[in-house]
Amino acid sequence: MTDPETNPAAASQPATPPAQVRAQPGKPAKATRGRPAAKAAVPRPPRINPTLEKLAEFYPHLFGAVFLPLKRGIFQDLLAAHPDVIEREALKEALAQHTRSTRYLTAVAAGQPRHDLQGQVVEAMAPEHVYLALLEVFRRRHARTGEDVRPKLRERIVQAFQASGLPRGDYDALVRGRDEEANVLLDEALAEAQARAAKDEALLRAFEASGKPVEVFAEMYGMDARAAARMLERARRMRGTTPG
Repeated sequence: MTDPETNPAAASQPATPPAQVRAQPGKPAKATRGRPAAKAAVPRPPRINPTLEKLAEFYPHLFGAVFLPLKRGIFQDLLAAHPDVIEREALKEALAQHTRSTRYLTAVAAGQPRHDLQGQVVEAMAPEHVYLALLEVFRRRHARTGEDVRPKLRERIVQAFQASGLPRGDYDALVRGRDEEANVLLDEALAEAQARAAKDEALLRAFEASGKPVEVFAEMYGMDARAAARMLERARRMRGTTPG
């Protein structure tokens, strides 16, 4: 994928300026006649796709300051809505650029649902799409900053797995790919999620045996009431039950 944050102009600049005027001892450096002082090249800002500008004007809630994941089939919807304004090939190129951008992938990685042209939610984001977006966003972050992103990525995979509501085996089969390094992180994340699920289940059993309200139970265990409620709810979801 092409990272829109990469600036090819900056990479083409030389490491040192061209030949410099050397000053003789005790004498000021002389300017070269007829040659103005060289100015540092300023990288040009990336060119904005004109079709994306139109889309941002028509649908600021989707393509404006905040990006939202788009429904499948949005390409045909846009062509039908603007047959005399948007050209087919230009739209195809614009949507490809938009959906490969880091901002868009970040919205997908967050697990946000897909939206139609009116900004209405139409379907949940598929777990495998969330997972692939996470891998790409963190790959770009590592390339940009050089930081070790594995701990944060592993935690985000744990959260994505928990949000999917899928059994471990089903989630694994859905998202596992050919990247061995990513698969190692996936195994670690799923193992961590399983350990947390066991802890949550033990807490839920203790809560059910206590017969106490959540607030009282949390105080007994030295826990924040809201944190305890979240853990109990998570344990119920893992059991496939709902709060009573």
